[in-house]
Amino acid sequence: MPDKWVRVWHERLPDVPLTLAQVPAGEACDLLLGGGADVGFVRLPVDRTVLSAIPLYTERTVVVVPKDHLVTAVDEVSLEDLSDEIVLHPLDDVLDWERLPGRPAFERPATTGDAVELVAAGIGVLAVPLSLARLHHRKDLTHRPLLGAPESSVALAWPQDATTDLVEDFIGIVRGRTVNSTRGRRPAQQEEKSGRAATGKQNGATPRRGSGTAASRRGSGGAPKGAKRGRPRRRS
Repeated sequence: MPDKWVRVWHERLPDVPLTLAQVPAGEACDLLLGGGADVGFVRLPVDRTVLSAIPLYTERTVVVVPKDHLVTAVDEVSLEDLSDEIVLHPLDDVLDWERLPGRPAFERPATTGDAVELVAAGIGVLAVPLSLARLHHRKDLTHRPLLGAPESSVALAWPQDATTDLVEDFIGIVRGRTVNSTRGRRPAQQEEKSGRAATGKQNGATPRRGSGTAASRRGSGGAPKGAKRGRPRRRS
């Protein structure tokens, strides 16, 4: 999704660079509030007293397993199917579990990436949002939908006191507004600005979902159209 919106941005505002960067999900909101990015794709919930947020979508949760695991014989997995499995629970997990299925590991991995490495080593299985399974894809691992598991929602967020014109432009693109929308500004109306965009990293996240790069647009100088040029005449 973010790649699609960035592509539309570059089509509409070719003179205003926009860059996506990834950070752990737990750092996304602090990055936005610290001015490290203008907008971010973050996982809900967020502090609505300081951040504005537009919910975008809710991700399906999957279980990541080795390709030769028994659960790969079915299309979907239930929580009961994992009762005899060691289910890894990384410290940066973004799922709100009431009770983790299966058997706990002796230690919690520090990150989702570390947990994926343990799955590849045959030490356990891992439940994550689908985007994180894709982010940490390995040829020796696969995943299946996990029925009955909590899900994670993603939102576009930005500081309430920093809603700039460029932020409004990006919100418009994410919401599907056309270039001629009355709530958006046309590229020709852009003044000299600078801005940054971010995505929460969809790991256990984009967006940040991220950091961004400063973006600026400058108009070209020159004489007004139709103006006469030449040396001024001296009066006699």
